[in-house]
Amino acid sequence: MMRQMQRLGRALMGAVAVMPVAALMLGIGYWIDPSGWGANNVIAMILIKSGGAVLDNLGIIFAVAVAYGLSKDKDGASALAGMIGFILVTNVLSAGAVSKMKGLDLADEAVAADFAKQGFDKINSGNVFVGIIIGIIAAAIYNRFHDKKLPDALAFFSGRRMVPIITSFAALVLSGVLYFVWPVVYSGLVAFGTTVASMGPLGAAIHAFFNRLLIPTGLHHALNNVFWFDLIKINDIGNFWNIGQPDVVANVERLVAETGGAYVPGMYQAGFFPIMMFGLPGAALAMYHTAKTERKKEAASLLLAGAVASFVTGVTEPIEFAFMFLAPSLYIIHAVLTGISAFIAASLKWMSGFSFSAGMIDMILAAKLPTATKWYMLLLLGVVFFVIYYVVFRFIITKFDLKTPGRGDDADADEQKIELGADTDFAVMAAQILEGLGGKDNIAELDYCVTRLRMGVKDNLLVNEELIKRAPISGVIRPSKTSVQVIVGPQVQFVADEMRKLL
Repeated sequence: MMRQMQRLGRALMGAVAVMPVAALMLGIGYWIDPSGWGANNVIAMILIKSGGAVLDNLGIIFAVAVAYGLSKDKDGASALAGMIGFILVTNVLSAGAVSKMKGLDLADEAVAADFAKQGFDKINSGNVFVGIIIGIIAAAIYNRFHDKKLPDALAFFSGRRMVPIITSFAALVLSGVLYFVWPVVYSGLVAFGTTVASMGPLGAAIHAFFNRLLIPTGLHHALNNVFWFDLIKINDIGNFWNIGQPDVVANVERLVAETGGAYVPGMYQAGFFPIMMFGLPGAALAMYHTAKTERKKEAASLLLAGAVASFVTGVTEPIEFAFMFLAPSLYIIHAVLTGISAFIAASLKWMSGFSFSAGMIDMILAAKLPTATKWYMLLLLGVVFFVIYYVVFRFIITKFDLKTPGRGDDADADEQKIELGADTDFAVMAAQILEGLGGKDNIAELDYCVTRLRMGVKDNLLVNEELIKRAPISGVIRPSKTSVQVIVGPQVQFVADEMRKLL
C-alpha cells in the first residue's frame, strides 16, 4: 500500500509541475496592473485570465497527469482515457444534470441552497479529488487492457484504442457510485476541513507540521489536497491567486463566516516561506560548519546546491533528505518549527502564496496580488528562523555527535565519489547507481519525481547502498524490500534518462 501511495504521489507531481505557469502569468499580470483583473491593461487581462484558466481546470489536469503517471509505459492513450473519464463524470454529475435526476428546481433559492450542501456543484473542471480518482481508474484500465487483442472483426479497437472506451463505461459506474456516496463523503470532508480551518492559526500550524512530517513517505500530497485545492471548498491556493473572481470571493466570504473570521487567503501557504527560503539554508550552514575539516568540500557541494534550490524554488528535498534519516530528531524539530512559522504568519496575517513551492520566485510573483498582505514581513521572519535553525542544528549536531553530511565514518570511500558540477557526466553517475542497485537485471521498475529516482527491485539483497552513495546523491531510502529511492536533486531527470538507456 505504501508503495502504491508513493507512486500516486509521484504521478501527482506531473500536475503540480504545471502550476508555476499559472503563477508566472498571474504574477506578471498583477505586476502590470495591480488594480484588478486586468481592467486597465489588455496584456494584463490576457495574462491573468490565462493563469486563471490553469487553476480553474486543475481537476482535468490532475486526471490526465495521474492517468499518464501511473501507466506502465507512459503512453498518451492513458492520458486520453483520463481526460474522457473526467469529462464524462463531471457532466453526468453536474449540478444541472443531478437536479433533473432528483426532480428539483434550482431556480428556487431554498432548493438551490440545500442542493449545494450535497456538493454536486463542486464536481466540475476544478475538482482535484474526482480528477485523481478517475486518473487512477484510467491508469488501472490501461495497464490491464492496453495489450489485449479483440476478434478480427473488432481488431481496430484492440489494444490502446480499447482503453478510452472501457474507461468511459467505468466512468459511468463511478458516476452512479458518487451519486449516492458523494454527498456523504463531501459533508464529512467539509466538517473536517471546517473544524481545522476554524482553529485559525493553530489549524495552519497543524497542517504545516504534518506536511513536513509526511514528506519521507510522499503522502503529504493527500494532506495538501484538503487545504490547498478545492476538495472540500477550502481551495487556499485558488483563493489566494484568483481572488477577483466572483465565485472565489463568495467562497472566501463563506469560509470567513464559517470560521468566525479565522480564515485568510494564503494562511496555509505563507508560513512555508520563512522555512524554505531561510530556515533550511540556515540548517545547511550549520551542517557545513559542523562537518569534519577534511570533508567540508564534499559537504559544501551538497549543502550549497540544496540551500540555493530551497531559497530560489522552494524545492527542499535535497536538504531534508540530507539529515532526516541521519538525524531523525532534527527532522522532527524541523517539522515543529515549520508549524510555528505557519502559526506566526497566520496570526499576524503576513500573507504570501505559491503555485509550486515557497521559494523566492513564487514570492516575487505573488507580491502584487491583493491577497499578499505584509508579505515582506515574512522575509524578516525568515531571518529570525535562519538564526534559530542555525543555532539549534549546530548545538544538537555537536552535542549528540549526529552523523550529518561530512561527519560520517566513511571517509575512505570519498576518493571514489563522482564530482557533481555543470559538466557532470550523468551517464557515469547513472552507471554507478545502477551498479549499486544490483545491475539492470535486478530493476523491475524505474521512475522519478522532483528530486528522487524511484526503483522497484527484484532482489533486495543485491542492493548495495555503499556503491550507490559513491555517486553524488543526498541519500538512499528503502521504503520496502522491493522499493528503493535515491535522492539525486533537481537534476534527477537526466540521471533517469541515462539509466533508461542503460536498461
